[in-house]
Amino acid sequence: MMLAGLTVANIVGVPLGTLLGQNVGWRWPYVAVALIGLGTFAATVAWIPRDRPTRHASVARELSALTKLQVWLTLLIGAVGFGGMFAAYTYITPTLTTLGGFSERAVTPLLAVYGVGMTLGIVLGGRLADRSLRWTLVGGLVYAMVILGTFAWLVTNQVTAVVGVLLLGTVGSLIVPALQTRLMDVAHDGQVLAGALNHSTLNLANAAGAWLGGLVLAAGYGYEWPARVGVVLALAGLGACAVAFGLEDRSRRR
Repeated sequence: MMLAGLTVANIVGVPLGTLLGQNVGWRWPYVAVALIGLGTFAATVAWIPRDRPTRHASVARELSALTKLQVWLTLLIGAVGFGGMFAAYTYITPTLTTLGGFSERAVTPLLAVYGVGMTLGIVLGGRLADRSLRWTLVGGLVYAMVILGTFAWLVTNQVTAVVGVLLLGTVGSLIVPALQTRLMDVAHDGQVLAGALNHSTLNLANAAGAWLGGLVLAAGYGYEWPARVGVVLALAGLGACAVAFGLEDRSRRR
């Protein structure tokens, strides 16, 4: 449910924040976020019941997840493979205005379209993960390569740009349920820590993807290139999948 909340936030929060910044200044979205955070904190204290301590939970059991190679490989899949989407999404506004000819105000509803794509991706990704974690991860990364590879072409037309933004949103969430579930499976006794690390890894992917996308722009390449960097990152994620699954199969045969 938390992952679904994040996707819905992109439908409402990101467009409204962009609109607020465009009309009253870039500082005010931060003020709005701070006020929402205070409200959320107050609601949590008021309405969320206190958890009773789990009898078998301990710091040592949770930290045991860090001793497992498959945990690190799964985190690597998320950090590298998921970073490709952020390489494109971080620069989506100048990409749409430069390549697609959209005005800055027209980008605001397109950000809501991206949020709809994220929501669709999380729902579909959860269903696919129930069927096969492996094929969801592999297929999701291949799908990411296709969408990122064609994104610059899609946004050059204002009709196909809407489709491209929607599909880019699905790239951003399709593999997340499979990543989360696989981490819980391979962490064994350290599932709580593994679940937290998954979100930390996605934030790392955000930073790394944005940085690499910025590097190609700083080098003088056009806004077609951040998404192309994303293709390389998704391919690296596939490589991490191959290593993780290969080692897992070898261990099972033994």
